[in-house]
Amino acid sequence: MNIIFFIILFPLIGFLFLSSVQGVISRKSISKIGIFSIFISFIITCFYGASIIENNDQIFTQILWKWLSINELNIDFALFLDGLSLSMLFAITGVGLLIHIFSSWYMRHKEGYSRFFAYTNLFIASMSVLVLADNFLFMYLGWEGVSVCSYLLIGFYYTEYRNNICAFKAFILTRISDIFLIIAIFLIYKKYNTFNFQEIKFLLSFLNIEGFSDLNLITLFLLLGVIGKSAQLPLQTWLSDAMVGPSPVSALIHAATMVTAGVYLIARTHFLFLLTPEILYFVALIGTLTILIASCSALVQNDIKRILAYSTMSQIGYMFLALGVKAWSAAITHLIVHAIFKALLFLSAGSLILSCKNEKNIFKMGGLRKQLPFLYITFIVGGASLISFPLVTSGFYSKGNILFNVLQTDHFYLFLIALFCSFLTAIYTFRMIFIIFHGKNVHTVSLSKNLAHNISLFILLFFSTVFGSYISPPLLYVFPLSYLLTDNKLIFEIICSILSISGIYFSYYFWIQNPYWINKIFKFKLIRCIYYFFLKGWGLDWFYNISLVNFYLYVSKILSSDPFNKIVNFFLKMIQIFNFYLLKTSNGYTRWYVTSIILGVNLIFLLILFY
Repeated sequence: MNIIFFIILFPLIGFLFLSSVQGVISRKSISKIGIFSIFISFIITCFYGASIIENNDQIFTQILWKWLSINELNIDFALFLDGLSLSMLFAITGVGLLIHIFSSWYMRHKEGYSRFFAYTNLFIASMSVLVLADNFLFMYLGWEGVSVCSYLLIGFYYTEYRNNICAFKAFILTRISDIFLIIAIFLIYKKYNTFNFQEIKFLLSFLNIEGFSDLNLITLFLLLGVIGKSAQLPLQTWLSDAMVGPSPVSALIHAATMVTAGVYLIARTHFLFLLTPEILYFVALIGTLTILIASCSALVQNDIKRILAYSTMSQIGYMFLALGVKAWSAAITHLIVHAIFKALLFLSAGSLILSCKNEKNIFKMGGLRKQLPFLYITFIVGGASLISFPLVTSGFYSKGNILFNVLQTDHFYLFLIALFCSFLTAIYTFRMIFIIFHGKNVHTVSLSKNLAHNISLFILLFFSTVFGSYISPPLLYVFPLSYLLTDNKLIFEIICSILSISGIYFSYYFWIQNPYWINKIFKFKLIRCIYYFFLKGWGLDWFYNISLVNFYLYVSKILSSDPFNKIVNFFLKMIQIFNFYLLKTSNGYTRWYVTSIILGVNLIFLLILFY
């Protein structure tokens, strides 16, 4: 029996039920329903995973119903499950389940408890549609669904004006990117007369020629269509502002799943990008530049969640770099491993923020390793995996595999930039950890713990260690085989290890052992200018405001005096005046109603006499 659709159905039912029972059932029942719906999806994913892992070439398909049928245009609501879809589903439902369990504790005293679980269930359903769809249009339905959920969850605390602005900013920037994606989808249909991924791949097997000008345009638009969702240059500015949402939202959407949708789509359409090597190079270049910008920005942030947000940008950049050098499997493996250790860091940050009375500034914390020993361990392990600490962390193997693939190509300068940014990652990650847990003690914390709080962190902690390196997605028959030379890999791993350990020592020396050096450096005006430049995200928001937002507002002001608009407003004003005086006739006085009836009867008689 084919039950793939249950992966989508149960979270969707959870959303529909929870969105209608707010204030009717208890919070305990709400959390059980929200968690159970994701648990069922995870169990079904494991069921199919056992079959695909045993036979890597196995593919499951399920046609739900016909969506459109116009002449030769036939589009189905159909599901397609292969090794790539399965890998994404394990990240979506597995990590999503742990985040839901954690959220039952984290959100317990906050308003909108049922609304929160309804939104997150809808997000899981939309993300599942995105990765299971067998055609571009069905995929686009899930693509827009996760955007709506992202908007709702970023602005979850909607009573604060700034949160609404940040949610709106994320929605608009991702919409700009989505325009290019829908154009690419239409161009694909024009060229291949189908939206189906496998049919396009089959057709390309007969047209395996590089250099199609129209194919270059298609893949370029696909790339432009995914950089917004995946927070890559130049549309990455929304992600750091999206941290105003609850910490579990940051873990679920803006670290583990939604921002990796762009990586998934490029991997799913790799057969198109293989024919356009110039666009593939552009993918690698965008990824590398994003790594550099995000790493430098994270180095100067004070907000703990913004530091983690910039680290997410840089890690997605590493995945784009891997895609650009055709290391498809390396990109997906790092996607899954990153989802695990970044979820660990974000959930740990959420616990830390609550224990410090909603304080997010790392310089207002300090000396917390004795008061919060378990969170200290989770930050150490999660941070070590983020910086690819040698041998004992999963990130060492997944990100190291990406860098080694890049080293095998001709893009040596991209490798050097990515390697240097790996050093910066070690600095800003352990700068955060040392300041919070080894700095001057400021906060007296109190944190009520329970099983729901710890069980998710324990599982994520386990897979962030070397045990996570045994995660091997079943991608053998999804992507073309690639062979790596392993002669110099030991030397490469030694160099990466030295950089990671050096970054840790650098952080400890300048922010704990001798912090006065930082004060000396900041006496130079140039250093302060560079610091402010990095702090403001390299001035991209300022540039957008000057060149686009202000221009749009100026044009809107000019168009507001449009004569046609004045004509429309005139009739609107007349209707408002007529409505105002008409309401006066309903005043409740009997004499007024009698007089009105008499006047009406006389008016009818006059009309009869004259006509």
